[in-house]
Amino acid sequence: MIECKGKIAVLTSGGDAPGMNAAVRAVVRTGIAKGYEVYGVRRGYNGILNREIKLMTFQDVSEKLQHGGTFLFTARSSEFAKDEGKRKAAAICKELGIDSLVVIGGDGSFTGAKNLSKYGINVIGIPGTIDLDIAYTDYTIGFDTAVNTAMEAIDRLRETSNSHERCSVVEVMGRSAGYIALWCGIANGAEAILLQEKYNNDISALIGQIKSNREAGMTHQVIVNAEGVGHSEELAKKIEEATGIETRATVLGHLQRGGSPSARDRVYASVMGAYAVDIIDQGKKNRLVGYKGGKVYDVDIEEAFQMEKTIDDYQYEVANILGTRCEYKEI
Repeated sequence: MIECKGKIAVLTSGGDAPGMNAAVRAVVRTGIAKGYEVYGVRRGYNGILNREIKLMTFQDVSEKLQHGGTFLFTARSSEFAKDEGKRKAAAICKELGIDSLVVIGGDGSFTGAKNLSKYGINVIGIPGTIDLDIAYTDYTIGFDTAVNTAMEAIDRLRETSNSHERCSVVEVMGRSAGYIALWCGIANGAEAILLQEKYNNDISALIGQIKSNREAGMTHQVIVNAEGVGHSEELAKKIEEATGIETRATVLGHLQRGGSPSARDRVYASVMGAYAVDIIDQGKKNRLVGYKGGKVYDVDIEEAFQMEKTIDDYQYEVANILGTRCEYKEI
């Protein structure tokens, strides 16, 4: 019988992302295989404060990786947001003998993890967010599934737009980052992409582009609009009034978070979950797991927070050139 090396807890926090379950499964099974007791925390940081912490077995994570969402649930915690809440969470972890906490989530979840580490808890982060907006990693769990879900929905909208010779404004998720919109713009052949990182709110230029495209023979057009730009209904109304082209707005919303994770999300989540346990086993402290240059790696949490991520200018230029039949003008 393997002697217990210590106790690891794992939680999911922030917005859910397809593949989170695969990551939890990998943490639990790899941890057990390497001689740790692994505990699942329900409802994120709130679950620590409310002691919703359960010892996990191999069987507890069976038949989980093919499902979207997170079976550990996720919730926001106003109590944890305060210093006293973090001190209380750290004290509970120490009381229960939890040596390391694996946090699966996005930037906000990692901020909580970084702050918790200051109270003596070893935290290991795994990037789980559909927004692909974490600077230190090229890949975040859930993005692939979310962007494919949005892409398939836009394909369907394009077909009905073609039948009615409409213009469609399609709003995709990404409150603070336009990566889903950019990828869908390229994958769906959108005639225009509006990203909060790039859009200058010059609606006259957008309307001029739509008119030019119609004159060049485009019977229907798709405008992909990032959530951070928003106001899709209002935008559709202005386009129709200015061009005379029937224009409809569709907000895809939270359906992009749901559904069975893609093979890529399952594989990357599994590998990153296992790697999180490996670096705990190596004695590393306060690290974030990510993908860079096609390989899984880890970085110091403080160093990661100093990095910045920007939209790929070349991808954006290509998307706009490919989406028009007339002279390209950046919108």
